[in-house]
Amino acid sequence: MDKIRLSQLKSGSDVRGVAMDPQEGQTLDLTNDGAARIGAAYARWLKAGTGKDNLTVAVGRDSRLTGPDLLQAFTVGLISEGTKVYDTGLCTTPAMFMTTQDAELDADGAAMITASHMPYNRNGIKMVTKDGGLAPSDVADILADAETTDMRMLPGGKREVTDFLPTYAAGIVDMVRQRTGEERPLEGARIVVDAGNGAGGYFVSDVLEPLGADTTGSQFLEPDGRFPNHIPNPEAAEAIEAIERAVRDNDADLGIIFDTDVDRSAIVDEKGNSINKSAFIAFIAEQVLEEFPGSTIVTDSVTSNGLAKFIEERGGVHRRFKRGYKNVIDEAKRINAEGGESHLAMETSGHGAIKENYFLDDGSYLAMLALTAFAKAKKKGSTISEYLASYHAPLEELEVRYKITAEDFRAYGQDLLEKFRDFAAKQPGWTIVEPNYEGIRVDCTDQDEDGWILVRMSLHEPVLPVNIESDAQGGAQKILGTFEDFLKDFTELKK
Repeated sequence: MDKIRLSQLKSGSDVRGVAMDPQEGQTLDLTNDGAARIGAAYARWLKAGTGKDNLTVAVGRDSRLTGPDLLQAFTVGLISEGTKVYDTGLCTTPAMFMTTQDAELDADGAAMITASHMPYNRNGIKMVTKDGGLAPSDVADILADAETTDMRMLPGGKREVTDFLPTYAAGIVDMVRQRTGEERPLEGARIVVDAGNGAGGYFVSDVLEPLGADTTGSQFLEPDGRFPNHIPNPEAAEAIEAIERAVRDNDADLGIIFDTDVDRSAIVDEKGNSINKSAFIAFIAEQVLEEFPGSTIVTDSVTSNGLAKFIEERGGVHRRFKRGYKNVIDEAKRINAEGGESHLAMETSGHGAIKENYFLDDGSYLAMLALTAFAKAKKKGSTISEYLASYHAPLEELEVRYKITAEDFRAYGQDLLEKFRDFAAKQPGWTIVEPNYEGIRVDCTDQDEDGWILVRMSLHEPVLPVNIESDAQGGAQKILGTFEDFLKDFTELKK
């Protein structure tokens, strides 16, 4: 593998690449050799940051076909730097972080071999320390070192197989029991899980069943990196339809769906209606605001107006920030550091981080909050759907993604956004939303539009995503039509 390519694997605060079966236009760029070099560079980076020569690092993987080999290669890189490695095998991203907090393992750092919800031929590496996920600049430094530094073999390195996931699951069970005051608070309830053949199948046997739930109807629990049923992604319509169908077909009281590495989740109520995106943020925000009144809830930029109203009606403060789970988490941390109070940072993608859980984006922790809410509602003779009875969902929602074909796509996109700001300011019934931290957001107040549009640049791709919501029949298309009239002069876009 050409060392110079490793820096191109940076994707925000993660490493991502094609690890098998390159498709047309793709290059096989995440190989075992590259993973070993990144593992060695990560160990060197950890040594510099901790001041320790004798490190312990935990490494796990999701169900992807290339996971075992990449985990082994990354482990070899760590061992070459004299590191003791805890090999947890099939695990989850949140559990890997918790190895750094676990009293017994007390790992200096951890890494998860995963590419989240991406196609089966992709894979990647998420690296963390005791303080949380790495910054994009940290990942860039590690990859640059991996490109230019030769491997060496220092003494003291070794690998130890450790089954940590049951320990992590037991912690989730304990939280539900403590919050409900019951040993088996889910007794008599039917709860189904869709793991999408990722790493989340453990939640049935290690969390729900010990709490008393009947899990009949749970599906796609067996790890299978081909993802034969649907991509594990709580944002994807196909995945949501699958868990909704499972709830209805099995007359379940609650459905839970995870992404591949279980750092994201969503739920389905007893009627078979999904609670995801802005609605799931509302659901989690209500739990948080009950415990921490007045807290600031930080979200990404594409959340609905109904969510803002829901949070404000419960005494919370809504901070709509930038897309990207690391962005919303860092903004919540900044608010706290400056004397404010923020206990929840959450994206519409299903990433959600709670201050009391190390601001870790943890799909199982969110599911724990859902189980607690469900158990309390059940005790009162209520249901999950009643939690969101006053939440206003938009009548229509639409996302359109335009590919930017210009060579300097960032400059082209920025020019488009500046001109769209001028255009929007002149449209009757359109008001530019301020403050706004990403792209251009516009409230469209005419009766036949009654909604909003957000135009922004993608974080990682030459893509211009456009999100629209409307409470008027046909309003979303009308807003889109006005926007596409504006686009007529922009010839280097492809829908």
